[in-house]
Amino acid sequence: MASLLPDWRATAQRFGRILLHQGDITQIDTAAIVNAANSSLLGGGGVDGAIHRVGGPEILEECKTVRASAYPNGLPTGEAVITTAGRLPAGFVIHTVGPVWNGGRKGEPELLANCYRNSLQLTAEHRLDSVAFPGISTGVYGYPKAEATGIAVREVRLFLEQNIDLQTIVFVTFDSESYRLYEQELKR
Repeated sequence: MASLLPDWRATAQRFGRILLHQGDITQIDTAAIVNAANSSLLGGGGVDGAIHRVGGPEILEECKTVRASAYPNGLPTGEAVITTAGRLPAGFVIHTVGPVWNGGRKGEPELLANCYRNSLQLTAEHRLDSVAFPGISTGVYGYPKAEATGIAVREVRLFLEQNIDLQTIVFVTFDSESYRLYEQELKR
């Protein structure tokens, strides 16, 4: 069945196996998309809320099962789990909990790096060939966008050096400021 979605790839900027796109992550048809989730895994605002709304109740039901079986106290910051994508064009959703920014004094850089590492590790374990990331922790969690972008690009590049199976990683930005930050970082 042909997709009725516009081809986001036509407007994405390519940096080797990394693509940069400004738009709505819920419309990206990669093997998986990453959800900047909260620890409850029960949906919320921002990217998390949008993914749950568009993906439908199947995502929430699977998140409840994951929570009940493995994380009764919530998914720890920096960890990641994978679920169905429900009605999203992606095949899976990888949920990761980013750190709340506290001035960088509470291990935020390492926790944010772990979000990317653990999400990418799940792509390898599930033999996925593509994944799309939002700007983890850069919304209501207050992580400075420039610092978060540097961590995201560094971790993705390190992963790609070791993993040839992952063909495409997409950074999906919501606003033009974030797009410019990623573009600058990717051109380095």
